[in-house]
Amino acid sequence: MDIFKSTESEVRSYCRSFPVVFERSQGEWLYDDQGNAYLDFLSGAGTLNYGHNNRHLKDALLKYIGQDGVTHGLDMHTSAKADFLHAMRSFIFEPRGLNYKIQFTGPTGTNAVEAAMKLARKVTGRTNIISFTNGFHGVSLGALAATGNSHHRGGAGIDMGGITRMPFDGYLGEGIDTTQYLDKALSDASSGVDKPAAVIVETVQGEGGVNAASPEWLRALADVCKRHSILLIVDDIQAGCGRTGKFFSFEDAGIKPDIVTLSKSISGYGLPMAVVLMRPELDQWTPGEHNGTFRGNNLAFVTATATLAHYWSDDVFAKDVERKGRLVSNRLDQMATRHGRGRFDTKGRGMFQGIDCINGDIANAIAKRCFTQGVVIETSGANDQVLKVFCPLTISDDNLKKGLDVIEQSMRAVCQALNKWPQRDEYFVAEDVSA
Repeated sequence: MDIFKSTESEVRSYCRSFPVVFERSQGEWLYDDQGNAYLDFLSGAGTLNYGHNNRHLKDALLKYIGQDGVTHGLDMHTSAKADFLHAMRSFIFEPRGLNYKIQFTGPTGTNAVEAAMKLARKVTGRTNIISFTNGFHGVSLGALAATGNSHHRGGAGIDMGGITRMPFDGYLGEGIDTTQYLDKALSDASSGVDKPAAVIVETVQGEGGVNAASPEWLRALADVCKRHSILLIVDDIQAGCGRTGKFFSFEDAGIKPDIVTLSKSISGYGLPMAVVLMRPELDQWTPGEHNGTFRGNNLAFVTATATLAHYWSDDVFAKDVERKGRLVSNRLDQMATRHGRGRFDTKGRGMFQGIDCINGDIANAIAKRCFTQGVVIETSGANDQVLKVFCPLTISDDNLKKGLDVIEQSMRAVCQALNKWPQRDEYFVAEDVSA
């Protein structure tokens, strides 16, 4: 451990919450160098939707490497890229009635967001972009301007402009449709809101606290954008690739965004990869106008293609994710009720859920105890008040229930320590919802 403390930057963060040296991983399990096993309810912050070292993807990757396949290709044509483009069109676009061009950006989500915002400004000739309270879109300067969190914004070192922030769904309380406020501001020449090039939104705000927009709100937002000739960008970097049940998190709302950003689990294997999807008429780039050295990670193309072929050639996997999502919802609802509604609440949808502990100290205490009991789990939200349940989508039912049991036990222990838990001996047992 001394080598990390003496040599690595103080900016490191996750390792402070999980102070062990991880050595290997498989499926939903992480193992440290002492042989201890941990259930992974973090999933690389959404990068490992299909688990660690998924054998279907690893076999395809090893075969490609063994054949001396191209590793790095800038934006040159390669067979690996061609296979991925065919897979996206066949397994994702055509079944959903979507027609997108694909832009390969730098390897991380913030690169995709930067490209999407830059394209929207280029196409429309306008500079302003609407983002939302509690949104998180990355920490490079353009994406950071659209990010709400003051901790991250504070690291910029400069003032950031070009963004007008609006209240997300539910930000002003239940029963208030914040899209009406947006529509009013855009319709009023004296509102002070310049007509934007685009609106950028996460359907479920991960870092912002697992805030899920309703399908009705998303449809209303899409209508506002259409009414005012504004491009709609859905940042699906964390909520996409099946995390909410469908491949795209916006499918349940029945909307078709103008631009979509994907990263994290698009490669399926944790390999760096990011893309921007855009309506064909928006593809107005000139050659090389936006580029990046690592926009051609062919190893990621290989595992991404294997992911699409294995998990998204039909709806079997999606239905199983939705079933597991119901299991998680039932358990979290029961936990919140047992511990006291008002002190605890549930948030999110699908396999993208959390428990709002109201207080960040409580949420962090629960997460810390979970780790001592063999579950890696993080918190999110403005004050780290939301315990974020984010395990691989491929997790077995037994291990999913085992991890949820640890969360329940940890909540109970923390609440007892705070004298907020009724002194009962009986242990909570969940109903069987595996069918």
